[in-house]
Amino acid sequence: MIDLRLLREDPDRARASQRARGEDVALVDSLLSADERRRSSGVRFDELRAEQKQLGKLIPKATGDEKAELLKRAEQLKADVKAADAERDAADAETQELLLRLGNLVHPDVPVGGEEDFVTLETHGVIRDFGAEGFEPKDHLELGQILGAIDVERGAKVSGSRFYFLTGVGALLELALVNAAIAQATAAGFTPMLTPALVRPQSMAGTGFLGQAAQDVYHLDKDDLYLVGTSEVPLAAYHMDEIIDAERLPLRYAGFSPCFRREAGSHGKDTRGIFRVHQFDKVEMFSYVAPEDSQAEHQRLLEWEKQWLTSLELPFRVIDVASGDLGASAARKYDCEAWIPTQGKYRELTSTSDCTEFQSRRLSIRVRDGKQVKPLATLNGTLCAVPRTIVAILENHQQADGSVRVPEVLRPYLGGREDLEPLAK
Repeated sequence: MIDLRLLREDPDRARASQRARGEDVALVDSLLSADERRRSSGVRFDELRAEQKQLGKLIPKATGDEKAELLKRAEQLKADVKAADAERDAADAETQELLLRLGNLVHPDVPVGGEEDFVTLETHGVIRDFGAEGFEPKDHLELGQILGAIDVERGAKVSGSRFYFLTGVGALLELALVNAAIAQATAAGFTPMLTPALVRPQSMAGTGFLGQAAQDVYHLDKDDLYLVGTSEVPLAAYHMDEIIDAERLPLRYAGFSPCFRREAGSHGKDTRGIFRVHQFDKVEMFSYVAPEDSQAEHQRLLEWEKQWLTSLELPFRVIDVASGDLGASAARKYDCEAWIPTQGKYRELTSTSDCTEFQSRRLSIRVRDGKQVKPLATLNGTLCAVPRTIVAILENHQQADGSVRVPEVLRPYLGGREDLEPLAK
């Protein structure tokens, strides 16, 4: 959530942010109105309580008609205090409810618009010309079947559409990717973490995933637990309700977890293969930093993502995501999109978001700097979303005979093999 004081001092900034997101601008004014009622009813309650206490001191000393009058006033005050207390609680509840619906303030440099209004910041690598090499590229699913690496038919039989098995070299390739990603993150100073896949409602809500993203979340009604769509959720909630000494910052964690997404609204999109699925594994970077360091940390996370994709020898571009395509928690987001040959376009492989103080306020995570205690900033960055990375590797490193060249960074984790070979017929 955002700082209410900032909202009062600069409501136009919040209105502009809502407008840029394509969200309800009137929410800002409703929130300001509720906050004013909350504060005024609080003042009214305090005044009545003060009068009530003062009256309590006078009554024992009074006699006769004066005491009777004071007792009558005390009875009225009791009712007024109760009413003021209820009014204050109602206004406070409304303020909090509206505040939780308000997205993070969009960074002023974010391009304004919808999904297609991103700005390309840079491109890396060379897109292969398969025509010049004399063969037509196969898509990842055909390659996966040739290699005995991907089985979507049995995945659908066992679990339904958008589920899959990774088999043989496919399973080994996932393990290689995860180990290589964790090795890079550890070398960069991240603490490796294996995180829970089930979290409580306050953890999910605190990270901002029960607002606009709620339709994509799996909920276990009987247990009132949520399956995470990213280890960002448990990593953000890891320090919930804590005060962290400034000397400990930055705190950086690299979480590995299964991820679960309904993919609501994606009917008919990416139905072939394993690009868009309901369950996948992912290595996620997460940082806690001082608020003034968040933009610099955002650039560092982006550099680590670029380092990872470069090590996989993939052609990719970096985009500055437009305001209308930001998640509720993000003030700014960069995506790294790899080239997918058979689709003839770039597709998102990694992303990194600066969530500023938005999540820490909701999760009550603060930093103690001297005598001052204040919210800190949180940031997240995908290092390796496994299925999409496998898609990009298979398609970009395929060879005419159906084999796939293994990027050098992965070879130590695949027993030194340089190629993934087709199954013998």
